[in-house]
Amino acid sequence: MPARKDQPKKIKAPVPAKEAPKEAVPAKKGKPAPELLRGFRDILPEEQSRWQSVRDVVRAMADAYSFDRIDTPVLERSDLFLRAVGKQTDIVEKEMYVFEDPAGDSVALRPEGTAGVARAYINHGMVNLPQPVKLWYEGPMFRHERPQAGRYRQFHQAGFEVLGSTEAIIDAQLLMIAVQTLKELGLPTTVQVNSIGTPETRQAYLAELVNFFRPHRSKLSEDDKHRLQKNPLRILDSKDVAVQELLPNAPQIVDWLDEPSKNHFMKVLEFLDEVEIPYVLNPHLVRGLDYYTHTVFEVYEAGDTGERAQSALAAGGRYDGLVEQLSGRPTPACGFAIGMERVVRALIERNVPGAGRPRPQVFFAQLGDAARRVGLKLYEQFRQGGIAVAEAFGKNALKSQLEAANKLGAPFTIIIGQKEVLDGTVIVRDMDSGAQEIADRGKIVSILKKKLAEEA
Repeated sequence: MPARKDQPKKIKAPVPAKEAPKEAVPAKKGKPAPELLRGFRDILPEEQSRWQSVRDVVRAMADAYSFDRIDTPVLERSDLFLRAVGKQTDIVEKEMYVFEDPAGDSVALRPEGTAGVARAYINHGMVNLPQPVKLWYEGPMFRHERPQAGRYRQFHQAGFEVLGSTEAIIDAQLLMIAVQTLKELGLPTTVQVNSIGTPETRQAYLAELVNFFRPHRSKLSEDDKHRLQKNPLRILDSKDVAVQELLPNAPQIVDWLDEPSKNHFMKVLEFLDEVEIPYVLNPHLVRGLDYYTHTVFEVYEAGDTGERAQSALAAGGRYDGLVEQLSGRPTPACGFAIGMERVVRALIERNVPGAGRPRPQVFFAQLGDAARRVGLKLYEQFRQGGIAVAEAFGKNALKSQLEAANKLGAPFTIIIGQKEVLDGTVIVRDMDSGAQEIADRGKIVSILKKKLAEEA
């Protein structure tokens, strides 16, 4: 009985002859290649799997907690950050990329994400939506900092922002999301948390803080002297050894909080206790942006004491006055951001693998342009059929194509040569056994689906 046309027929035919490889074209001589700007870097293909893992987990957490994505421009009016972040902060004074555009406007590359989200909340009337509004984002930020390990002048953050609620549970939930996101990625963490109250309740504390450091001015760096004069709270964020030695005896802001601020902070801690998020109370934690109020927190990799500058994997807090400061209605808010470069670096150091591309189930190998044309069309049929496929259309030699199929771990390779093009067939090669079969090209998608189902 003759074989049915839709069934593969066992053959012992040889693999189509391979073509001779072409010689490589020598590189052109001339001017050297352009170099990267200092503090900037390329994220190469071999790094992308871990980056994709971070993005995937962030998106999954955002979906799980009902956050909607927002994308704000990387370029904003510089006045936005002066008003939001604070004129006396290091970011605004030293680190922002500010320039005049052709229209004569002063613009800046965004140094952080919260200010743009607050502006968008005002511009698009989100105050009229059911509150709170829960938004998340992911993208590049820019600061002209001194480059060092884990810190670049273009860096990436993923942020979560909740606008329109004063409830302490929001602070606790956001901190929990930060911790759980890192845990999902395989990074154990430690949390530092503090309350800095309101701008009004901080005034007496700041006077006391200045009085404490004034006798020690000679020990302070020029930057810390400037902070003490212009923005005293920032001195608590200094990593200078002289300041670190003085801090244990410095006044603590929690002792100066008013009752509403104390009550809010106690509720936050109670919620953290309820969900069993371990934390350390750090009375000197303030964060580097002027818009923060009440709760502030930083999340470190377990074992990191936070003594290294710029080592937090995630950080954030409450910013109840920011929207009003930007001429919106009074709107309480809270949020945090994850430093993606730092997280990826931690994954590398712990040898945590990334989310690799799905293993192809079928690989296409071809010989000649006619086979390429057939293969290009057939490849799309497999993709639309839901079968993961791969190819090396840029290679000519069959040996190198089969080596690529082996490297990718594809269980089957479809081989198309000139004879197969004329016959309307393909050769199906089992990559484990090396056995080959001839199959009808018109039915090969369904045939491979059946083979893959039998293997599964």
